[in-house]
Order: sequence, then structure tokens, then C-alpha cells
Amino acid sequence: MKTGNAPKPKIEDEQLKEKRGAFVTLKVNDQLRGCIGYPLPYKPLWETIADVAISAATEDPRFEPIRLEELPDTKIEISVLSLPKSIKDIKEIEVGKHGIIISKGPCKGLLLPQVPVEWNWDLETYLSHGCLKAGLDEDEWKKGVDIEIFCAQVFSE
Repeated sequence: MKTGNAPKPKIEDEQLKEKRGAFVTLKVNDQLRGCIGYPLPYKPLWETIADVAISAATEDPRFEPIRLEELPDTKIEISVLSLPKSIKDIKEIEVGKHGIIISKGPCKGLLLPQVPVEWNWDLETYLSHGCLKAGLDEDEWKKGVDIEIFCAQVFSE
């Protein structure tokens, strides 16, 4: 990867050829250093993971790009997503099972299902952080937002 050219693997597993949404989360010494993904299935899973892994390492605007010397201390987590489903009642959300996408007008924020578990959030705190991620007031979910839920199959080191 020092050349900037991603390898072009020969993919034989049919599941990796399916179009799926996915996120890659990178942590260096247990500190978040990048998390980028596609919530919708734009590309085959193998290509999505390759693209978002590179983006998480180099393009997450919250962090400096991961440096070569950090790689031995970098842990990767891959979340393969189900299709998002609109809900009408927040009682449909199971904390720890469902990721959320909160949107209102042009504002949109996504939190993976493992996030509230890592931070020990209850449902209301989860929704508040989803609103903040969307750039909305933290209590906007009480006033009316569109909420979608999804599940994730998570792989990590």
C-alpha cells in the first residue's frame, strides 16, 4: 500500500460479490482513529470494505490520517449492514441490536449498533447522540425526525 495502489484480489466467494453496505472502524491503542462507510449497497461487499477501509484510515475529517508507524497498533472492525428500514415508533429500536439513521431535511446522522453498547447508553441517550451526529439539537427526536434502523454483522480483531 505504500505505492497508493490497492491490490485487486480475485474474489470467488459469492457473498463477497453481493452489493452490501458496510463500515470500517479503525482504532489505534483503543482510541477511535477513523470510521467511514456506505450505509446502502452501492458496490460488491469486498470492494465496499476496501474503499471504506482506505477512507477510514486517510479521509475521516475528524482525525489526521493514520501513519505507517501506527499500523502495528491499529485494530480494524468491519460492520456489514442490512438494508435500513423506516420506523414509526422508537419502541421498535433495540439498543445493541439496531443501528440508527436519524434525518430531518438535509441533516442525517448514523450510529452503528455497537456504539450505544460501548458507551453504555440507554435508548434516549442513543437517540440524542444520533441527533447530534446529524447536526440537530439533541432533543430533536422528541419533536419529529425520520428514523431508520438496521442491523450489522460485526467482525473485529
